[in-house]
Amino acid sequence: MIPAGDRQPGGSAAEDRQPGGSPVGGRRWSGTVGSWRAALRIARREAVRARGRTALVFAMITLPVLVLSFVAASVDMAELTPAEANGRRLGSADLELRWYTGGPLEQDEWGYDWQQTHEVDDPHRPPSTAQVTDLLPAGSRASQVGRWLNLTVEFDGRIDEFQARAVDLADPLARGPARLLAGRAPTGAAEIGASAAARRALGVDLGDRITGNGQTFTVVATVEFADDLGPLFALHPGAAPGELVEQERLWLVDLPVPPDADLVARLNQHGFLVSARQPLPGTRWPHQEPPTAISPTDVGDAVLVGGLGLLEVVLLVGPAFAVGVRRRRRDLALVAVAGGDPRHLRRIVLADGVVLGCAGALAGVVLGVAVAFAARPLTEQYLFQSRFGGYRCWPAALALTAAVAVLAGVLAALTPAWTAARQDVVAGLAGRRTAPPHRRRWLLIGVVLTVGGAGTAAAGAVTTRTTLILAGLVLGELGLVCCTPTLLGVLARAGRVLPLAPRIALRDASRNRSSAAPAISAVMAAVAGSVTLGSYLASSNARDLALLQPTGPPGQVLVHRPDPATGARPDGWLTRDQVLGPARTHLHTDTVAPLDQPDCGPAGGPVRFCSVEVVLPAGRACPYQAGDNLGAADQRRARADPRCLGPSWLHYGSPPATLLDDGTSVPVLTGGDPAEVAAARAVLRAGGAVVTDPRYLHDGHLTIRAYPPEQTGSTAGRPTGPTGAEQTGAGPTGPEPTGAGPTGAEPTGAGPTGAQPTRTVTVAGYAVVGGDTASRLLLSPAAARKLGVVAVRVGWVVVPENPPSATQQQRFRADLTRAGQTRVVLERPPPVDAGEPILLLLAAAAAVVTVGAAGVATGLAAAEGRADLSTLAAVGASPGVRRLLALCQAGVISGIGTALGILAGLVAAVIILVSTNRRYATTWPIEPDYPLVVPGKALGVLLVVPLVAMLGAALFTRSRLPVERRLD
Repeated sequence: MIPAGDRQPGGSAAEDRQPGGSPVGGRRWSGTVGSWRAALRIARREAVRARGRTALVFAMITLPVLVLSFVAASVDMAELTPAEANGRRLGSADLELRWYTGGPLEQDEWGYDWQQTHEVDDPHRPPSTAQVTDLLPAGSRASQVGRWLNLTVEFDGRIDEFQARAVDLADPLARGPARLLAGRAPTGAAEIGASAAARRALGVDLGDRITGNGQTFTVVATVEFADDLGPLFALHPGAAPGELVEQERLWLVDLPVPPDADLVARLNQHGFLVSARQPLPGTRWPHQEPPTAISPTDVGDAVLVGGLGLLEVVLLVGPAFAVGVRRRRRDLALVAVAGGDPRHLRRIVLADGVVLGCAGALAGVVLGVAVAFAARPLTEQYLFQSRFGGYRCWPAALALTAAVAVLAGVLAALTPAWTAARQDVVAGLAGRRTAPPHRRRWLLIGVVLTVGGAGTAAAGAVTTRTTLILAGLVLGELGLVCCTPTLLGVLARAGRVLPLAPRIALRDASRNRSSAAPAISAVMAAVAGSVTLGSYLASSNARDLALLQPTGPPGQVLVHRPDPATGARPDGWLTRDQVLGPARTHLHTDTVAPLDQPDCGPAGGPVRFCSVEVVLPAGRACPYQAGDNLGAADQRRARADPRCLGPSWLHYGSPPATLLDDGTSVPVLTGGDPAEVAAARAVLRAGGAVVTDPRYLHDGHLTIRAYPPEQTGSTAGRPTGPTGAEQTGAGPTGPEPTGAGPTGAEPTGAGPTGAQPTRTVTVAGYAVVGGDTASRLLLSPAAARKLGVVAVRVGWVVVPENPPSATQQQRFRADLTRAGQTRVVLERPPPVDAGEPILLLLAAAAAVVTVGAAGVATGLAAAEGRADLSTLAAVGASPGVRRLLALCQAGVISGIGTALGILAGLVAAVIILVSTNRRYATTWPIEPDYPLVVPGKALGVLLVVPLVAMLGAALFTRSRLPVERRLD
């Protein structure tokens, strides 16, 4: 029972017992609101008073928000709706018709998704524009457009490959998707339009004449296609190669009336896919929206990556709040004397984070969107290579970004808030500094988190789950953050033997651990991430180089026929003299060797490429196939079988590339030493064959098998190229020899499909093992005759004295193009420094964070240590001491952070690489391990960064020591 004297006027005991409606609960709520209102008002005044510290925190919060807001707005503007995408392609047209097979189809309302209702055994020929017009309502008009055409352009001695479109720019209907920026529309087959990017790439002006695909054009217009702002040419339809236009038939249609369901059904029945600006009526196939559901793994990865960035911001901003608390310790002590409890003190400090977080978030969002809108033309041109759909800013993403920014400000002020609530009130009133006690439990927590993070990252690497790897890295980083204050104390005690300036710097860092430890942790996190990712990328690059199969010795130049699979004979193509002249002039070499492949067609008839393979001797073939999805037990047995050893590409059914040679091209095609070349020539001139893989050689002989074109599957009727990279057929485990003698060419029964017999011969053989090329089979003319194949010229190989420069290649190619259409490919040496730009970019990002954190921490330490500087001045210290002290303070922050980051990064890289290698330790085919490769240049950049930070601190610090009167 509540005494009457304790009740409020007008209240009741029942109201007092209800927390939600009692005066006590109301007073508590109003007290909390009033406390936060006062704290926010104090934070606003403090932000105005401490302008330097406010600007620092404001910039650190605003910059990430600005970048994320810019990205969000740009991505939202770049994402086109179905109506915008169709409207861009249509221009002023009403419909877009695409013809593929001629069979009936069903489509969705936007013309994106479709399916053929039944297969067409004998597809109709592509319709003409007149036939398309007959299917449309009376008064309709159609204009054909060709997309994705290949154009080889030569101008001023340069030759480049470009994309082109066949469109009549003089027709308002077809000109809709394009825009004339300068000049006039091409009116004939001898005129051409070029995009601004194509003009810049070639250096052409309006009125210049260029050569494309052997035809001469005059550039008369600068054209822009909204969906592709890259190098592009606009051909008049009369100049477009017919076979290229027929790859995709496309028409733009102008209708006198809106399209109805009957028109769409009629066009679908004739095999046309229809698109319009609005959803089409009468469609049957459901529209498949792009998948918007995000998987839990993607969400986890995004949260962890965002958490890493948030932690980095908190670590950089936290020292500023810590210094602010120490500068305001007397004010906070007065609040405590006036009756404020620890909750009020925490709210006052947390309010700083709320005010600055909200201000930074608002400014970052507004500036980011403004920059995205203002820089839209540049973003379209240089980032997305296409025009945006409209001005949008993705409000949900901006709201989330702003919320994260406010959260970062609050988290950065959280630790200083707890420190302020525990300070000694008497010491605060007296102006004395009392460092909070450093509890060992933080060291224990840090060790546990570090070990647990390492284990989690290792488990994620073994199970190939990026979420676990990222979670492990986050836990490990948090553990190292918790261990940093203890490390600072150890280093401060060990610094007693150092000179004055570094000793003071270490002492200040240890005394002000609440500001120094986060700065060191921020540097460590950035450097550790850079080293970990850099080491993994460098190791992956080294592994890729180990898997790389060169198609020939580095520096060779391959000259191919542009399309030797068209069925035409190579008669009249480039002769050796036509290749030798430009090779002497531009590449300074006389070494030109032919590239001949086997042809099973009749003499003088169309080219019919066939598969010629060398057969592994009995007992040398691995009994397991790499593509059979072997179980764990079979993979272990395969790893233990000597026949199944070797690189993985040996077991994927890739036989040696077959070339025909009489012995003249052996040095070029094999790269062997002189003794091997001489022996190989002797074997070829005697009617034998040469391989570069000794496994195929048995008792000095090779068994070779030829499949007719009808039995080579997808390789029938097309070449496999001089490198044989696309050659298919029986691999190392293919059919065994069936007893054909060394002189006969006897049928051996059904081939792979059982349609026609294969032909197998056994000839004298030799293996060149000292070369540096991929696996090859060189067949002599006599052996080819036994197999019933002849040689067809597919190209030439040129061996220059030195690897040619880009200019030499351009001039060589230009001379060859004047003699006949060619493709020139340079066999480059393995890119040892592949991925180096990414590694240097990571190192540069870590360097920026390091210099920034060192500068912030040094500036805060200088502001905090003014009393110490006055003492130094009073006892006679020289002005240079201040510069030296700033240099040492920056060195403590950047040096310790960089050292810890490199160590942590290397440990994380080792864990990830070792765990990844363990995953491949029991699999077959055998894959090479990931070696531990430390990126030397990137690591060198990181090692130099502390010196840069130290020199910057020394240069930008005033040398004059202040003399301040102490007020007692």
